[in-house]
Amino acid sequence: MSVLLQVENLSKSFRDEQFKLLGSRYFQAVADINFRLSAKQTLSIIGRNGSGKSTLVKMIAGIIPPSSGNILFKGKPLVYGDYGFRAKHIRMLFQDTNSSFNPRSNVGQILDSPLRLATALDEQQRNEKIGQTLRMVGLYPDHANIPITATSLSQKQRIALARAVILEPEIIIIDDSISALDASVKTQLVNLMLDLQQRLGIAYIYVGQNLGLIKHISDQVLVMEEGKMVELGTPQQLFTQPSTEITHRLVESYFGKMLDKQAWQTNEGI
Repeated sequence: MSVLLQVENLSKSFRDEQFKLLGSRYFQAVADINFRLSAKQTLSIIGRNGSGKSTLVKMIAGIIPPSSGNILFKGKPLVYGDYGFRAKHIRMLFQDTNSSFNPRSNVGQILDSPLRLATALDEQQRNEKIGQTLRMVGLYPDHANIPITATSLSQKQRIALARAVILEPEIIIIDDSISALDASVKTQLVNLMLDLQQRLGIAYIYVGQNLGLIKHISDQVLVMEEGKMVELGTPQQLFTQPSTEITHRLVESYFGKMLDKQAWQTNEGI
């Protein structure tokens, strides 16, 4: 399977404002991260709060520049500021769905915005694309006329997913936007995401704390601590026989125990 995304020695340092009177002092939020991601694969990134997970994916999405290292998409380096290119190929679902929408817009306007900015489609073609994408995420084309403020949380999640897939990206980054949903809505959304992954060939990068969900959806899991990658492997490898104490604590804290191979016959912990 061909590699979509390759991250090489990616690092990010921030200036520590507490020491600015003493000269330039920096702390390293992310240090020398390496991984590869292929089509139809899901990489989940876990770690304690402040471990550097969100900083890492913000660099991949192009929101902040790396201090050093490389991000390659299909073998070609991505450059900070290449918003037009990255918007078509790497999309992001944010943690707080409500704050990511303009409350004065209707659903159609929200989905039309990336099409107007990143494609040459005319109005009729954009409207057709909006209708097709709404159907794809389990909504009706008529939802395009509904104010975003009149939609339910479940519908907002589907609309956010529609906005992410409407440009047909190869990669979608999900920053813990699922774990707060109730069980039935979460199950529906996860099943929809997995269906879209198979139909469209999407690769996901999921950042979160729900190890039960991560166990269910992930091909690889990357564990971070203090900005560093401490472990990378399959969920079964990491959740049954981790090689670091950090991963061991994360798994026991979530599940109450280390898992065994029989746990992969159930949806334990979701």
